[in-house]
Amino acid sequence: MIIYNVTIKIDRDIETDWIHWMKNIHIPEVMNCGLFQNFKFFHLLEQDESDGITFAIQYYCENITAFKQYETIYAATLKARHEARYANRYYAFRSLLEEI
Repeated sequence: MIIYNVTIKIDRDIETDWIHWMKNIHIPEVMNCGLFQNFKFFHLLEQDESDGITFAIQYYCENITAFKQYETIYAATLKARHEARYANRYYAFRSLLEEI
């Protein structure tokens, strides 16, 4: 199992809009690629929220081949849509985990 983790800190004043957009638009678009079996959406607790609120979205896929296919075919377009909507209102980093 491969977990694609996206950790993102967003400006406090867009939190409601961003969560709504993620739940209703972005995450469904990622899942509709057909390469992830499941996802989880988290709010990180006990974080300094003075400069934004931190979330993590974890997408679960069968193997590294499926993730590479997502990365090659879909990732750039989906990231660009997020950037177009929330430019300069967030900071994100991504990590890839393998279940042991």
